[in-house]
Amino acid sequence: MTRVFSGIQPTGHLTLGNYLGAMRRWAEVDQHRADSLFCVVDLHALTVEHDPARVRRLSRQTATLLLAAGLDPDVCTVFLQSHVDEHSRLSYLLECVATDGEMRRMIQYKEKAAKERERGGSVRLSLLTYPVLMAADILAYGADEVPVGEDQAQHVELTRDLAVRFNQRYGHTFVVPRTTLPQVAARVMNLQDPTRKMGKSEDSGAGVVYLLDEPDTVRKKVMRAVTDSGREVAYDREGRPGVANLLDVLAACTGGNPESLADVYDSYGSLKKDTAEAVVEVLRPLQARHRELCADPAYVEGVLRDGAEKARALARPMVDTAYRAIGLLPPVPEPALSAAR
Repeated sequence: MTRVFSGIQPTGHLTLGNYLGAMRRWAEVDQHRADSLFCVVDLHALTVEHDPARVRRLSRQTATLLLAAGLDPDVCTVFLQSHVDEHSRLSYLLECVATDGEMRRMIQYKEKAAKERERGGSVRLSLLTYPVLMAADILAYGADEVPVGEDQAQHVELTRDLAVRFNQRYGHTFVVPRTTLPQVAARVMNLQDPTRKMGKSEDSGAGVVYLLDEPDTVRKKVMRAVTDSGREVAYDREGRPGVANLLDVLAACTGGNPESLADVYDSYGSLKKDTAEAVVEVLRPLQARHRELCADPAYVEGVLRDGAEKARALARPMVDTAYRAIGLLPPVPEPALSAAR
């Protein structure tokens, strides 16, 4: 059976982009067609300056929202990355296979490092090496597919390269995974700057619809979305990115086609109004389920505990095999207690 792995960072409040671009597909498609693991990759949140209490709070919220979005722990595995030591164990081995040049070519490293320097901060070594930890996240489970957004595709290609290199040097150990990209709304763009992705780490939330935004807040943000010069509603990602973004969102929420939807509207106002209502309706059941789960924290804790146990049982044999393959001695077992004792 195909195995799927994907993760999400608790670096900010989850957004409409996270839901339409990834989470909904995980819940509606991936968990049912494959042996699927979905991970809150909290170790990745430590690669930049952070508030420890906020990371813990967002890790719990992210896990709760994954369940609210429809991930079923009876069907898939939901867990926190830091609860499974095999991620860190394998990451070091892969650092011994990766090169400095590969790390420095990563686009996200360049962008995030530049932001840190602009703020006057220092760039943590973990920011440079976190694509290797991401590779470990995937390879530890023998994942065949990694459903990600376009911005993470480069990291999956690195994962493939590291798996092939390790296998060639030390014997066949890892499955070489492939990337799967969502076909609709792969990247929901910022409503105030439609040339940028709707990111959960934004300093200002004016252009970002968060999954827990109140309906009136959602409507205001969509109605204030930046459009384009002219009045014609046309689907043109390059020439009219603002309108194209709204059409993409509306299509993803309603199951329509953005090009066909463009023919339905003769004004930006009506497009924005319908898009706002469509977003509100898409988020309504998710928010209701989130409230139910927040009222039962023991359930969420149990899901994460059981998920980590299942993930650990899958990852440990793979990581132990990699340790032996690369040349490390297995741990010496404890001596058996004598019958007399």
